[in-house]
Amino acid sequence: MPANEQRSVNVALADELGAALREAGKIALSYFRGSIKSWTKGHDSPVSEADIAVDEFLRARLSRDDYGWLSEESQDDRARLNFERLLIVDPIDGTRAYLQGREDWSIVAAVAEKGRPVAAAIYAPVSDELFLAAVGEGATLNGNAIRATAGSALADARVAGPKTMLDRLSAIDPATVHEPKIFSLALRLSRVAEGRIDAAFASVNARDWDLAAADLLVHEAGGAMTNFAGEALVYNLHDPVHGAIVAAGRERHATMLDLVRRRRREFA
Repeated sequence: MPANEQRSVNVALADELGAALREAGKIALSYFRGSIKSWTKGHDSPVSEADIAVDEFLRARLSRDDYGWLSEESQDDRARLNFERLLIVDPIDGTRAYLQGREDWSIVAAVAEKGRPVAAAIYAPVSDELFLAAVGEGATLNGNAIRATAGSALADARVAGPKTMLDRLSAIDPATVHEPKIFSLALRLSRVAEGRIDAAFASVNARDWDLAAADLLVHEAGGAMTNFAGEALVYNLHDPVHGAIVAAGRERHATMLDLVRRRRREFA
């Protein structure tokens, strides 16, 4: 397929994902702050009937015979490894925030091809914010182009992430400004893409569904998002689990990556 045609396919995919997430948002909001059934899975991870309802809707709306499927709320079918393209979905990213009636949760979808995202959408239903990206085509928020902040300095940089990492960063550079916790990891990283915050960390054990869409958004907004070794993330591997992550505008990302490498013991 010619490059221009491929780009058009990815743009159309991003739009399709965005439209589906808006509809899924209506489902999630219909349960939000009401009486809702919830339980825990795995290592004390919350899940609710809203997660399941959104997952079922998105699977019916988005799944294709020639795409694999990976969702936080669906059983992992390793047949996905046989597909060149994979749909990656998080029905509600930040379920804990959702169940607490907070606003910082989102619905997430991406398409990955040969291990890297090519189309992405992240939707925050309460604030009606829709982030879209297609590889090579930039990133938008509600139709307006977004850009990660420029500059390399850590002084006065607005940083979000797990408290333990922020505390370690403060001990090294007290001039950084720590942002309030954003429960949805995808939304936290999207704030880097839009320039609302300057950098963000994610701790170990984030999954493909937490990261793939935001990864594309950050890169298409002129930023960088890697593991602490400076490596790009690869999706649709046998085990969809990742190490610690740092995201920022390209210059600041280089500064932070150098910092965590030099002070590896504090950030381990």
